[in-house]
Amino acid sequence: MNRICDYLPFWKDLSEDQRSLLQNSARERSYKKGEILHGGSEDCVGLVLVKRGQLRVYTVSDEGKELTLYRLFERDMCLFSASCVLPSVQFDIMVLAEADSEVYMIPPLLYRTLMDSSIAVANYTNELMASHFSEVMWLMDKIMNKKLDSRLAAFLLEERELVGSDTIKITHEQIANHLGSIREVVTRVLNYLCSEGMVRLGRGSILLTDLKRLAELAESSRR
Repeated sequence: MNRICDYLPFWKDLSEDQRSLLQNSARERSYKKGEILHGGSEDCVGLVLVKRGQLRVYTVSDEGKELTLYRLFERDMCLFSASCVLPSVQFDIMVLAEADSEVYMIPPLLYRTLMDSSIAVANYTNELMASHFSEVMWLMDKIMNKKLDSRLAAFLLEERELVGSDTIKITHEQIANHLGSIREVVTRVLNYLCSEGMVRLGRGSILLTDLKRLAELAESSRR
């Protein structure tokens, strides 16, 4: 059975006291699909380390519009769920379980102590933060410079890889939340893709019928 030491690349660089403190302080928690793990900047739950499952990290505008920033899978860590550890970073995000998930919760003050006392932890944290910001900046570029049909095609292909099927069970509203759009606009673009023979729309599902053309349409919106 995997322990927290199996998920932390800096574990070997910690002292015995630091390892013991981390092992004894981290808590395992389980979340059902749809549950909120972290509810914004005022909710400093600690650092979330994914043991199993899939998490969605997203932001919500003042008008209530959602936008997926990135996803977390096994061995990924979310720093922004511990905003009190990084007071200079004001990033109001939400974290939701997209599938039944198990995580380690690392207390924020403990992690702050480790960052201050271990160069390995500090370097890992900086690299992780840079990686997440890079993902967010790539997303902002897509929103500002890529057409929605291209972004939607890329999203559908990414979902196909995640679920391992050409049929994706998802609503137009959920797609809009991922892409920072509104349901009506997403529906129009999906209807266009359907008329072009690239997808087939069902009740709460989308069948990808022309992967080649979808990939061509999505090319500018994929890394």
